[in-house]
Amino acid sequence: MSVWPRFVLAVLATWRVSHLLASEDGPADLIVRFRARLGEGLAGRLVDCFNCLSLWIAAPAAVFVSRRPVPWLFSWLALSGGACLLERLGDRPVIMQPTAQPVEGEANDVLRQ
Repeated sequence: MSVWPRFVLAVLATWRVSHLLASEDGPADLIVRFRARLGEGLAGRLVDCFNCLSLWIAAPAAVFVSRRPVPWLFSWLALSGGACLLERLGDRPVIMQPTAQPVEGEANDVLRQ
């Protein structure tokens, strides 16, 4: 398999594992119990942050892309970056905006004050 398919597979795998550990409960709540067991210490904070976690998940995944030191380093960072980009694409925050207040004397047939 050439480098590009391996890279794409590694990005997807890095995103999947990072998302599972950082944001999901997992089967039978195994992952949420694992995160709770890690507590508020350094390990617990690392698992709570998707971006931080993707760095650690991408490190062994980069071996799948390249085993030589310099290409491995760039693959490691690129895999984490790709996973972070995928996370941003799928996670659109809902922005709550205040409703406009009716002008004095304006009829508002839908809302009551």
